[in-house]
Amino acid sequence: MKANLKELESWNGELSSMDACGRIKWAFDRFSGGIVASTSFGLQSAVMIHLISQISNEIPIIFVDTGYLFPATYQYAETLSQKMDFNLRIYSSNLSSAFQEARHGKLWEGGKEEMSKYNFINKREPMNRALGELGATIWLAGLRRSQSKFRENINFIEEHAGIYKLYPILDWDDRTTY
Repeated sequence: MKANLKELESWNGELSSMDACGRIKWAFDRFSGGIVASTSFGLQSAVMIHLISQISNEIPIIFVDTGYLFPATYQYAETLSQKMDFNLRIYSSNLSSAFQEARHGKLWEGGKEEMSKYNFINKREPMNRALGELGATIWLAGLRRSQSKFRENINFIEEHAGIYKLYPILDWDDRTTY
């Protein structure tokens, strides 16, 4: 199902009048067979996982493990996994971090081209693989407009690389509570 620009505008108008759970339910009702979410196990992770689980604990939640995260990130992921009921799907590069460093060196220490290669190997390729394997048609992500100038003008739903991307907590700020 591909929406035209007018339909996307209509959806954004509809979504702007809903709360975060309403937006997730909206997506689940329209895209239930292809709905996925992503998590970095960062600041908004517990909130997004909780909101998603209010609608369905079967929605796959993708975690792209770069192999270079802080131990505290993995500990937090484990704590949330033990305390909350959700469908975690872990994806990572086909190359271990040790093999990458042997082959390419420490890419994140290089210039723009090396960083781009690092991001592709450790983030984009695993995420693209996850989206394809899970048959994603809509991807829920925890971006908020208040996080940066670039995000101030993002819509609730947009097309992204052939699928829809929905930001249920886009209008939240640091004081918003569920």
